[in-house]
Amino acid sequence: MTEHIIPAAHASHGWRKSSYSGPEGGSCVEVLDGHPSGVPVRDSKTPHGPALVFASGAWSSFVTAVKADRH
Repeated sequence: MTEHIIPAAHASHGWRKSSYSGPEGGSCVEVLDGHPSGVPVRDSKTPHGPALVFASGAWSSFVTAVKADRH
């Protein structure tokens, strides 16, 4: 599997925080739906930084494992 990087991720609109993020902010993961190359993921503390793009299947497997408390 090849991961890609989006250097100027802030230029993309529609980022959303993980549903597991608390209301107090802090360390949050943000994802962008509908990207043609996969699922972009970035750190909410650095929205102007890069985002990693994961293959949709790999991201789905990761989320399933997290929800099952396997990570």
